[in-house]
Amino acid sequence: MQYQLYYWPTIQGRGEYVRLALEEAGASYSDVARSGNGMAAMMKLMETGQGKGSGTPPFAPPFLKAGKRLIGQTANILLYLGGRHGLAPKAEAGQLWVHQLQLTITDLVLEIHDTHHPLGPSLYYEEQKAPAKMRSDEFWKSRVPKYLGYFEQLLQASGGAWVTGRRLTYVDLSLFQIVEGLRYAFPRRMKAFEKEIPGLVGLRDRAAARPNIKAYLASDRRIAFNEDGIFRRYKALDT
Repeated sequence: MQYQLYYWPTIQGRGEYVRLALEEAGASYSDVARSGNGMAAMMKLMETGQGKGSGTPPFAPPFLKAGKRLIGQTANILLYLGGRHGLAPKAEAGQLWVHQLQLTITDLVLEIHDTHHPLGPSLYYEEQKAPAKMRSDEFWKSRVPKYLGYFEQLLQASGGAWVTGRRLTYVDLSLFQIVEGLRYAFPRRMKAFEKEIPGLVGLRDRAAARPNIKAYLASDRRIAFNEDGIFRRYKALDT
């Protein structure tokens, strides 16, 4: 099967968590909106839905077309891919556990976005600089230690190289992206904080060294971080 991934063509965003899973799995996929009339095709699917059955339009990208299925929401897509490509435990309990962890990462991603857009996405960053500074300070004071400390503890308790033990799951790839993104958006703050999460830093390095991920990161399929995505570098928020 060749998957069709639908996501905005110029940012990593939430679609990147799906891309990392597809790349690690060596799955055949097309990043539809990045070529030809892909954007028009994406918008049409959002309006009409063409999944299994009828009337299943996704709310927003990313969504994945897998045969007749049209699957939306990052964590939901990863739940689907994980069991089919060896990126999740085989047992149902294990699949639910990594899905739960991915939903926690989803919460973290939203809080990261809100560091630069605390008053809402319809306003420009320049219209909410003071609230963004307050939100970023609070984020690094209390939220980063809580979230990353949680995953650090899970990793240390797993007895293996990955959060669930000896086998990599899509959650590990998502944590790789979190570390990479925070390094980009908050280089000063992240450098100071990394001593608190040596396990996650090591996980990031192991994920980056995996052959398929290493090749992906060196390719033009990996969109560069920029100030239109979730992770945005604003110097005023990194002090």
